[in-house]
Amino acid sequence: MKQILQNFQTGELRVADLPAPLVRPGMVLVRNRFSLISAGTERATVEVAQSSLLGKAQKRPDLVRQALDNVRREGMLATYAKVRSRLRTLKTLGYSSAGEVVESGCPELFQAGDRVACAGGEYAHHAEYVLVPKHLCTRLPDNVSAEEGAYTTLGAIALQGVRQAEPRLGEWVAVIGLGLLGQLTIQMLEANGCNVVGLDLSAENVARAQQAGVAAYLRQTPHLEETLRDLTGGHGFDACLITAATKSNDPLELSGKLARQKGRIVIVGLVRADLPRSPFYEKELDVRMSCSYGPGRYDQRYEAEGQDYPFAYVRWTEQRNLAAFVQLLAKGRVKVKDLTTHRIPLERAVEAYQLILGKTQEKYLGVLLEYPEGNGQLVRKLMNGQAPAVRVRPAGRRIGFIGAGNFAQGYLLPALQRQPGVQLTGVANSHGPSAKSVCEKFGFSYCTTDYRDLLADNSIDSVFIATRHEAHAALAIAALQAGKSVYVEKPPALNLTELRDLHRAYAAAQAQRAAAAPLLAVGYNRRHAPLAQQLKRRFAGVAAPLVVNYRVHAGFLESGHWLHHPQFGGGRIIGEACHFVDLAQYFIGAAPESVYAEGFAAPGSGAVPADNVVATIRFQNGGLATVSYLANGSTRMPKENLEIFGGGLCASLDNFTSAIFYAAAGREKLKLPGKGYAEEVAAFLRGESVSETQELFYPSLVTFAISESLRTRQPQAIAWPDLT
Repeated sequence: MKQILQNFQTGELRVADLPAPLVRPGMVLVRNRFSLISAGTERATVEVAQSSLLGKAQKRPDLVRQALDNVRREGMLATYAKVRSRLRTLKTLGYSSAGEVVESGCPELFQAGDRVACAGGEYAHHAEYVLVPKHLCTRLPDNVSAEEGAYTTLGAIALQGVRQAEPRLGEWVAVIGLGLLGQLTIQMLEANGCNVVGLDLSAENVARAQQAGVAAYLRQTPHLEETLRDLTGGHGFDACLITAATKSNDPLELSGKLARQKGRIVIVGLVRADLPRSPFYEKELDVRMSCSYGPGRYDQRYEAEGQDYPFAYVRWTEQRNLAAFVQLLAKGRVKVKDLTTHRIPLERAVEAYQLILGKTQEKYLGVLLEYPEGNGQLVRKLMNGQAPAVRVRPAGRRIGFIGAGNFAQGYLLPALQRQPGVQLTGVANSHGPSAKSVCEKFGFSYCTTDYRDLLADNSIDSVFIATRHEAHAALAIAALQAGKSVYVEKPPALNLTELRDLHRAYAAAQAQRAAAAPLLAVGYNRRHAPLAQQLKRRFAGVAAPLVVNYRVHAGFLESGHWLHHPQFGGGRIIGEACHFVDLAQYFIGAAPESVYAEGFAAPGSGAVPADNVVATIRFQNGGLATVSYLANGSTRMPKENLEIFGGGLCASLDNFTSAIFYAAAGREKLKLPGKGYAEEVAAFLRGESVSETQELFYPSLVTFAISESLRTRQPQAIAWPDLT
């Protein structure tokens, strides 16, 4: 399929060939007929990408702060590599489209053939096919065309702004900014029985509003404030809606002058919001923000997971706003056909962006991208014409990669790319643009949105899995059953059932292919870190049990983050602390026997109990480990510190940048930075794994036991037979 993409590093826009999305439960696959370019939002997005590195930093200071934090944690070189990788990302554009359902993952709501409007910056892209959650779709009535339906998301944004203003019949309402959002807003307010006045800098926009029967004025009209005060009987406006897109503070300042005593100001567009105190204080003005297209926006539980809000308590969710706007179209209360100034075929989409960037000096308002009709074949596997020529490689080095997120691109894929004799064959990701971006960036032979293409590819002998946590076990099992060696990121499973199934699949694969048994590795990279290897060698001759103190300051994570979700992330202990259990196990050199844990949530922090945990683990050889996993301190503190004691020796490892080893002869300073990602990948490619299969699974068994100990406040025994 074709889709408009932008290279975030160079700013280049292009219409690219991508693999079509694979439908998933709770989502619908839609063949677009039209999509609407949101000039204000998309112009700003494109301009950021087209700016210099300094310009990007000035426009996105949040990303600069992230980079500086990363420098403190990982150092300058690692941060530079990560930033460079992020810059080379292909960005999607668009968030308002309409078309026809091709496949449905929620047949109780949508069927193939249904005509729908789609929303969402993460979903309703400028693409021939889009995969959209059920709460970001609404059906189109027979008398609403797909061309009209493409305006639905913008219409819902305008509608949410109107709802925030709470307009009453006969009230005076000013709309500041008569671009596309403002033109939709004035029509809704008129339909609501309000006295509407529009204001804009553009004579064309003012004239268009006047043609719709609305009193409209140029912002630069002489004596404008006096004219409008007289128009409202000397009282001022009951409400002012700001639908402009500008860096200027003038719309907000003007609204303060125009509003009546105790009036309402609603900020809908992207404008500066520096409140001048005097007019807002003296009039006791009520200033409100309007969040996109309504309640549910930016809530993953609503949008991605499909959890609706109770109708009685949240009457107008974003989906219900989408549906309400479509009804306004169907009844003729809002008319959008006259707002369309340009219809441009997708293959000429770059011209549309030249238009909204002002490169052509041509006037525009509603710019639609048009997609071809027909029932073209869905292509989910796409060859990379830029891939290097295939050379003869050693067996076991042909790689399939599932998952193409920031972690994979920042750590695993660069490590793979640097390994000699490796052929990056296929990459699978549910998000087509990410699959395409990684395919081109790292030189894979092809990309796909269906991981099964990799498992069916007989040329691939090893599969890396770096998806979100909930898919790890199922994908690893499927890859083992397909005869592939598997590297799966931690955690290998989110519960005992998944872990047991994975263990059985690995045992079966080894038994069936004894001559060429597949390898299973879990992404416990810290045991491969250069400093960890050095300290392991120094404690190798100690017969007495060791004691390990491991302090991990992971930092606060919002309670709504997916990692906390029991179904998707498993929580921070199961999802991340398995790393630290594994390293303690590696140093102590024995299987865990029991664990006891206590935890708490910092008052008022919103953290879940498992964010602050101290766990004590006893091992079968008498060794002890204390893992303190914390989230209630300063982000400036280095994340990890590990201490080892035993046999008259001591060591302190500081955040995998340096270590000190203490012995009778004195102390030794070690400086070998790195957390072992490259070394771990190299070990896997050499066919090396842990010495005992149980070592792969014990860290997860321990984290399950920690969770149970937190629940019961009792010690928990850890037994290997749990997996057999």
